[in-house]
Amino acid sequence: MAGRLDGKVAVITGGASGMGQASVLRFLDEGARVVFCDLNDNKAEESMSLAAARGHVSSIAYRHANVAEEDDIRGLVALALQRFGRLDCMFNNAGIGGAFGPIGETRVEEWDFTFAVLVRGVFLGIKHASNAMRHQGQGGSLISTASIAGLAGGAGPHAYSAAKAAVINLTRAVSSELAADRIRVNAIAPGAVETPLAHGGHPERFRARALGHQPWPQMGQPEDIANAALFLASNDSAFITGETIVVDGGLLALGPNLWGYDRASSPMLKKAGLNTGSTGGGGSVRNLPPGAA
Repeated sequence: MAGRLDGKVAVITGGASGMGQASVLRFLDEGARVVFCDLNDNKAEESMSLAAARGHVSSIAYRHANVAEEDDIRGLVALALQRFGRLDCMFNNAGIGGAFGPIGETRVEEWDFTFAVLVRGVFLGIKHASNAMRHQGQGGSLISTASIAGLAGGAGPHAYSAAKAAVINLTRAVSSELAADRIRVNAIAPGAVETPLAHGGHPERFRARALGHQPWPQMGQPEDIANAALFLASNDSAFITGETIVVDGGLLALGPNLWGYDRASSPMLKKAGLNTGSTGGGGSVRNLPPGAA
């Protein structure tokens, strides 16, 4: 039986864990050849092993890459073209939690790092993938991971929320520019999805908080985002561009307030620092004195 991505080649950033890993495996199962990147080489080996166990050995390639570095993204696209001969889909999925804590305690370098990964990384992926697709002259699909935090307050730290809002509007703007080339540009806005980045090693605590605010009685899983990405990468979404698909179990519809606004009780406002997620890089946490910022 033919897969929905037979004959297509996809690049997926942040493919070593969570939503990225689920998307790598789903795309492969649907017939795509996949190049993925990450900063965490150990976790990338896990993705490669899982793919091999499902019979995908010759249809997958990995490259260590920092999505905020243009040469790395240029090389990632070049690898797809060299290894598999074309590029049909770019899924800009790599992410971090970024700067957190009260805005008065946010350091400039933490803000800049957040935007480098979450916004510059998406910009670079769109730039280099769209150039390759335009040269092919057969269209393509550009997908980026946004967040409901980019659509409303109360779903993430301020820097993360601002960065994801930028991704959503970049998606809208570029979709008009690339429509004549039949290159579709869309984003996915996950809600509370159980990933290492989201739960930070405390899945039970994260689950309890999310289910206390989310109407749907089950937690979002990485596979839910992979399914949305598959739809956007496939010909099933051939007339959809400039859209952000919300995948959140109704959290946004209810009105997200995952962490609260009271500095005395909100865990997000009692500390400050930088969350580098599952990249393997060292983040930072600063405990704030009562009444700080």
